[in-house]
Amino acid sequence: MDKANLGHHISQKFNEELEEIRSLVLAMGGLVEEQIRNAIQALTEGDTALAESVINRDVEVNKAEVNIDEECTHIIARRQPAATDLRLVIAVIKTITDLERIGDQAERVARMGLRLAEVERPKNNYHELQNMGDHVARMVQGALDALARMDAESALMVSKQDKQVDQEYDGLMRQSLTFMMEDPRKISQMLDIMWAARAIERIGDHATNICEYVIYLVKGRDVRHLSIEQIEDELES
Repeated sequence: MDKANLGHHISQKFNEELEEIRSLVLAMGGLVEEQIRNAIQALTEGDTALAESVINRDVEVNKAEVNIDEECTHIIARRQPAATDLRLVIAVIKTITDLERIGDQAERVARMGLRLAEVERPKNNYHELQNMGDHVARMVQGALDALARMDAESALMVSKQDKQVDQEYDGLMRQSLTFMMEDPRKISQMLDIMWAARAIERIGDHATNICEYVIYLVKGRDVRHLSIEQIEDELES
């Protein structure tokens, strides 16, 4: 399915409104992607100015969510969309909620970056956090690309990556706990690293949620709370 399959309406204005909310949510997604990458860079490089920028720009993400939500509410009230059109509006409303929460997690990573900039940096320069951050940023990008192309199969492929992010997170948690036991003076620093890792892991979860909304939009099936194997069966049936 692509945007041409959304349907053509007697009202050209309705077509334009539907395309507008698609464009707005993708623009919000682009902003959120930038926030993620900047937050990770700020943490790993100890760039306090960049971290402050991420924190200050979170208000832009919040405003985007409010504006798109209002547009969707107006479409529902004026147009009373049905079938695929209604699924698009619902998917957009759900997606912007997750994007806003991703923005919150990016802000949290930036705040941990400010704290970690005040202590001695490890020799690996937070390599594990960098890898996790890059991974979830690609997931968010992939989820938004699947939404733009209305590609359920691509959305499923992105969802599958969440398992690896969880494994990376578990490994970092074990490593941090080991460091804390070996050197209690590192406890505060390790806790900040763990909070940052938790925020990054949550971004992966939200990216997976967006993929589920794409599948709902394209296939009309609610796959929340289903395993990857069950989702694959749904797409094949």
